[in-house]
Amino acid sequence: MPAHITRPASVLPRHKVSTQEILDDIRSHHADHPRLGAILRIVAGVGVDTRYFCHPLDSPVVAGDAGITERAESAFADALRMGQDAALLALDTAGIGPGDVDALITSHSTSWAVPGLDVHLTNRLGLPPGVRRFAMTTLACGGGVQALIRAAELACARPGSKVLVVVSEVISAVYNHRQDSMQSMIYKALFGDSAAACVVSTERHGPGLTVEHPVGSDSTLELLLPDTTDRYRGRIDERGLHFDSTKAAKKAADASMPHLRDWLSGASPDFAVIHPGSPVIIDDVATGLGLAPADTRHSRELLAEEGNRGGPSILGILERFHNTPPADGDSGVAVAFSPGFAVSALRGTWRN
Repeated sequence: MPAHITRPASVLPRHKVSTQEILDDIRSHHADHPRLGAILRIVAGVGVDTRYFCHPLDSPVVAGDAGITERAESAFADALRMGQDAALLALDTAGIGPGDVDALITSHSTSWAVPGLDVHLTNRLGLPPGVRRFAMTTLACGGGVQALIRAAELACARPGSKVLVVVSEVISAVYNHRQDSMQSMIYKALFGDSAAACVVSTERHGPGLTVEHPVGSDSTLELLLPDTTDRYRGRIDERGLHFDSTKAAKKAADASMPHLRDWLSGASPDFAVIHPGSPVIIDDVATGLGLAPADTRHSRELLAEEGNRGGPSILGILERFHNTPPADGDSGVAVAFSPGFAVSALRGTWRN
């Protein structure tokens, strides 16, 4: 039984920050850094022109000196607000109300709170108290694809049910001048805040991606590359939230491509929803899937205009496909990566 993904709805915060502003901010805070020249050159070339933050660049919880308590509380409040707004838009797009939702899947990694996003959204949105809730909290960039995989499985387990997916990340929470490694400087410019949501059901609510066989290995791939936990990782200390990576991380996506090709039996999809982790990641996935540069335009444009939005990115790119849709019947693949190093992929057919 197929599962249908409605058009996603994205929410961006109101503070648009240019890369030039970030370069000036780094220059101001790290004038004596021994590698300042190299940092500025690399940051200018990350492929992002603008991104959106929940707070101004010079606020205490971004470029300021707020500690972990203030940063975490602020990030969760912002993630909840954006997630609620995105969810309401997604429900309206699907033509259903909060009372029609049978299951809620959330992904959120950039702050810590108990109860989590799923409980707060259930209350804020007025979802039924018996709604099935699935909260994913450590998937980061892979959260969008993983949430769609789980949603498709849940929808098919109970045909006719409606699964609300909400992914919200405040990655500006890791913008911290008390960490001055090359990688931390790059992440200052790479990431942006956002939320996105959609509805998944066995009933069609307009055009979009249809997952033909969600239960089983034909339509989904979940892969953990052995002994790769150092590639990307989150870290917390009294100064705040941090995101670290190693040089090996640059090759992790490429290393997963043989597994992805085997899963696809060597066939190239007609289109791909590629997580915009960086220009290198987009290139490696496109090459691995046998796609031309023009086939990655939505991923590249989102990266340039909104930055790497983490888990919501996949839904944001899928939203862009609705503006310039593939042909009816075209096959597509969505692929994203999580700390671990983990690969999540979903394939389906575009239906107009």
